Amino acid sequence: MGPVPNDALDALDRALVRLLVADARTPNAALAAALGIAPSTCLARVRALRERGVLRGYHAEVDLASLGRPLQAMVAVRLARHERGQVARFRSRAQSLPGVLALYHVTGRTDYLLHVAVADADALRDFVTDALLGEPDVAHAETSLIFEHLRGAPPT
Repeated sequence: MGPVPNDALDALDRALVRLLVADARTPNAALAAALGIAPSTCLARVRALRERGVLRGYHAEVDLASLGRPLQAMVAVRLARHERGQVARFRSRAQSLPGVLALYHVTGRTDYLLHVAVADADALRDFVTDALLGEPDVAHAETSLIFEHLRGAPPT
């Protein structure tokens, strides 16, 4: 399903999305009360937002340190060539690498940004050296440690 234009969401839909982004586990009755609408109306709106592709899933916020991966970094990767096959190959491999939390295809001096979480500096070095620079499709990788990760307000 394609993207829904922003003007296709009314103020109530936007408020509902904001509440769900803040806490996706909020019960329907609490959502309805916060919005001043009937629970049945709220449930119908949430279903419609899911069917239209506005709500695409519900996610858990995980403490990576408790999983043994307290060190996070952004790794900027420049590919050797920009052929479709090479790009597809890298994207497929990078997504499946242990520790990759997110993969961003970007413009500028680099082609991809990888958000990774690892156990320690040695694991990060091994990841960059072996998993990335060991690939013939990768020409360059530059690593930046993440000191703090904060989420912005949802665009609604």
